Amino acid sequence: VQLQASGGGLVQAGGSLSLSCAASGRSFGTYNMGWFRQAPGKGREFVLAITWGGGSTYYADSVKGRFSISRDNAKNTVYLQMNSLKPGDTAVYYCAATRLSIQRATATWSSKYEYWGQGTQVTVSS
Repeated sequence: VQLQASGGGLVQAGGSLSLSCAASGRSFGTYNMGWFRQAPGKGREFVLAITWGGGSTYYADSVKGRFSISRDNAKNTVYLQMNSLKPGDTAVYYCAATRLSIQRATATWSSKYEYWGQGTQVTVSS
């Protein structure tokens, strides 16, 4: 599967932004999907994940209550809705896909994910 993230941009603190990740290839509905981010000079950080059918979602504590993840398997797309953005959310955001099973603990492991998109920049100004 190939992943293409989009929707990044510049937003003021407190604002909202919605990212999309479109997948090409077959059987998108069989992949668990995740969003990660990487700020300048830092390692890649887990943000959220959603299971293949949308039945389970997992969040990093830093974004709980502000970010949400959803998917539309008919459109081969996963979404990241970001509200109440903070300057600390500034990063390149990556979507990722895996057919491996994910659970609350393992969804945060970047090594669990087999396919990665190219990333989209999100910049939050203060």
